[in-house]
Amino acid sequence: MREWATMTTADPSTFPPSAPRRRRRFGVRRMIGVLLLLAGLGVLGYGAWQYWGTNIVAKQHHAEEKRLIADAWGQGKDGNAIGLLRVERFGKDYEVPIVRGFSDKALAEGVGWYKKGAKPGQIGNFVIAGHRVTHGEPFRDFLKLRKGDKVVVETRKYVFTYELRNAGDKITVPFTTSWPLQPVPDPDLRGEPPTEPLLTMLTCSELFHT
Repeated sequence: MREWATMTTADPSTFPPSAPRRRRRFGVRRMIGVLLLLAGLGVLGYGAWQYWGTNIVAKQHHAEEKRLIADAWGQGKDGNAIGLLRVERFGKDYEVPIVRGFSDKALAEGVGWYKKGAKPGQIGNFVIAGHRVTHGEPFRDFLKLRKGDKVVVETRKYVFTYELRNAGDKITVPFTTSWPLQPVPDPDLRGEPPTEPLLTMLTCSELFHT
């Protein structure tokens, strides 16, 4: 066997190593190509789901949550959500449920409320957060907000109207910054007791991090 493998003048029909190697190499290349294609399709599929699929599902959640709110309020109960958000700058038909917490699940169902903060209309800082893209993108037009815009929060018993003191693109802070969640959302007034009802709206400044 060793002698046959080292011959250089043998008949091609009796000396086959080169052809199998080419076939094997071609097979490996084809497999790599298929794997890369599948990986590419996976990335495209994930991107499509994130930027289109989650919006479809989230808007269904929004509609269902609003129905549950209406049912609960009709029975004199608060329900799981704490209210409805309306922002004229976002459109005359804009209405999104405000749900409890900042978890991924909560932010897929509406705008999230920071539970350690004030409730709507209370003295202190009523903090809400929402996505700019994906999951219903309730804050898609956040950067269009202007000083003086009205933000309406409706609860079962009351309707509160806040007037914005800053534009949507006015203040940008790192993710690790905590002062926007404080009772007085001002870095120069940390620890000071609140004296008025305040509203803080949060979203991601970088579009693809939201």
